[in-house]
Amino acid sequence: MLKLTFFLALSVIAVVVIIRQIEARSIFFPMKGAPSVTGNSPAHEDVFFETTDDKKLHGWFVPAMSNNIAPVILFLHGNAGNIGHRWEKIRILHDLDVSVLIFDYRGYGLSEGKPSETGIYKDTDAAYAYLVGRGITPERIIVYGESIGSAFAIDLAARKSVKALIVEDAFTSVPAMVRRTMPFIPTFILATKLDSLSKIAKIPTPKLIFHSIDDEIVPFEMGKTLFDAAAEPKRFVQLRGGHNTTFLDDFEAYRSGLMKFIVELR
Repeated sequence: MLKLTFFLALSVIAVVVIIRQIEARSIFFPMKGAPSVTGNSPAHEDVFFETTDDKKLHGWFVPAMSNNIAPVILFLHGNAGNIGHRWEKIRILHDLDVSVLIFDYRGYGLSEGKPSETGIYKDTDAAYAYLVGRGITPERIIVYGESIGSAFAIDLAARKSVKALIVEDAFTSVPAMVRRTMPFIPTFILATKLDSLSKIAKIPTPKLIFHSIDDEIVPFEMGKTLFDAAAEPKRFVQLRGGHNTTFLDDFEAYRSGLMKFIVELR
């Protein structure tokens, strides 16, 4: 009986270890090294700042075209690549005459460390603190998250004072995604939660939620579920196109939704 119990315990431990390895490799896909800069990129400044656990992070600060009191978008990117793959999005935002801070999470680009849920919460706090230290008041900060970045944006907006929240193709939680895509995995084992659904109702500031009805990765219903759970004021913009290309596939609807939201915030 003791041998059987020991064998079962070892088997459970082995399963947990394997699932945790699959989990880490299935959530974060960082590209290390210096992010590329395109020839027609807007003027920007390389910035570095540190987290509370002493990780040095790298980002770009792109100032607004017209003045230094414009809103500032703190942009939290998706789970793959690095900030060098977001120039098209940066240009669209910059054309709306806002400043943008985009940075690489730990383990991405030139940022130190290894990505994890708890670690990236520290990274977003450090980026927010960097903006405040730069003299940018919370009343000017718009937090914008795309895909997995939406979970970190929602978490930050639920804990910090910000002007507004924008999310694009957001999921409700990692366990909810796993139940849809890998139902054979018991979700209680998962270390990563990213539970946006339990947090979004705590955000009092204006919210803009984009989601594509054609999203092949994050179900459209998850975006609607987050919107329904969010407190007013809020706005939902339905788009068309793929998960990673919606903002280009349905450019006019995306850009007009952004513009209207930001203009009303000013």
